[in-house]
Amino acid sequence: MATITRTPSGMWKALVRKKGWPATIKTFRTKRDAQDWARRTEDEMVRSVYIHRAPSERLTLRDALIRYRAEVTPTKHPSTQQREKRCAAVLEKRLGDYALAAITQDLVAAYRDERLKAVSATSVRPELSLLGDLYNIAIKEWRIGLPINPVQMIRRLAPHPGRNRRRLRHPDQEQDEEARLLKACDEYPTPCWAGSCAWHWKRVCAPARSPPCAVIRRTWSTALFASTRQRMAVPARYRSPGRDGKRRPYEFRMAWKKVIRMTGIQNLRFHDLRHEAVSRLVEAGLSDQEVSAISGHKSMQMLKRYTHLRAEDLVECLDQVMNRSRSSIRADNQG
Repeated sequence: MATITRTPSGMWKALVRKKGWPATIKTFRTKRDAQDWARRTEDEMVRSVYIHRAPSERLTLRDALIRYRAEVTPTKHPSTQQREKRCAAVLEKRLGDYALAAITQDLVAAYRDERLKAVSATSVRPELSLLGDLYNIAIKEWRIGLPINPVQMIRRLAPHPGRNRRRLRHPDQEQDEEARLLKACDEYPTPCWAGSCAWHWKRVCAPARSPPCAVIRRTWSTALFASTRQRMAVPARYRSPGRDGKRRPYEFRMAWKKVIRMTGIQNLRFHDLRHEAVSRLVEAGLSDQEVSAISGHKSMQMLKRYTHLRAEDLVECLDQVMNRSRSSIRADNQG
């Protein structure tokens, strides 16, 4: 049952009470608007599709992002936290004044298209991902009345195809990139073989076995491991001191840039070594589960993106299968 009353300020207040539903109230400027809203609300309650939208109409995206960063972001990996901080700043600047209920799929699609004119899809994708996850949290955990997640109602951006750069191997030529790279690393004054952009020395262990191993947790960076215990024990003087005088993890990026200039290799990034390593493990015959355990990939789909098999290796493998098949057929015929 709806009750329409006039307030001392001249506004019209609509109050809807229905058994099985919480009392709902809203204020309007005109009596007709109050009556229309009360009629729609009662109809939605009868059809059991009513959603209490008041919280989503009051909460702006800016305030929602503040709450998300305080409650959800700290539970994620540090690199993800930094990325979400950048994405949240862009979203807040462009959509921060909108209430959550006012952000429609048309508005999100317009935001996507406008951003794509300025930056690449690689930059826009994490922004939309953050916005979509915020709406999921608001609906499922914050219990804010939102009928849909607008990000899920728009066209998704195609994932980046990824790099397929493989180091060329020509053992009989002086242009062998692998040999040039390893030689330059050996000649570099500091230990370039020690692997990621920020190597945490506490994660390095040298057990009583050969070769020693290193364990890297919660990271996607590739590490190049030494083959002897002596090389694993890197002197502390190679750790870069900070302004406070404390030794920091060894900074690898500048050393990598210098090594690449020394070799003259073109279009080779340090992360390409990860592609090369994963592809070689697959070529060596390791299963997907074994490769993912070594590389740290959590899904087979992501592992496939990082695996780039060379066409000549695939042809050679196919030839071997065909030859074994022919040999088996001949053996059966002779028998």
